[in-house]
Amino acid sequence: MFQLYLMGGLYILLGFAHFTHTGFYRPLMPQFLPAHVLLIYLSGFAEIILGFGVFFPLTLNYALWGIMLLLTLFLIIHINMLFPGNRLGVSLWLLWLRIPLQFLLIYWAYINL
Repeated sequence: MFQLYLMGGLYILLGFAHFTHTGFYRPLMPQFLPAHVLLIYLSGFAEIILGFGVFFPLTLNYALWGIMLLLTLFLIIHINMLFPGNRLGVSLWLLWLRIPLQFLLIYWAYINL
């Protein structure tokens, strides 16, 4: 149960960061996606809702499936950052490390279904 509270809290905090630190997320957005600020806010809102959803048995499975979907969508951003010119000064090995980390986070949600 502790890990669900940890997971929910993590997504709630990161979701709020989309609103309080929008400038951090803006450069991460791929150029081919429209309305960057709107997408940042929508993803932050989704993270907050899904984070709270993990706390309640009635919404737990929906929230976990939503988290897995959201993390899968975020792979677009992580993969896009691997291309030269999109790295924002982040080392390549760290960008590559984010890919398996993303799959671990997806797996973490999956094993709690």
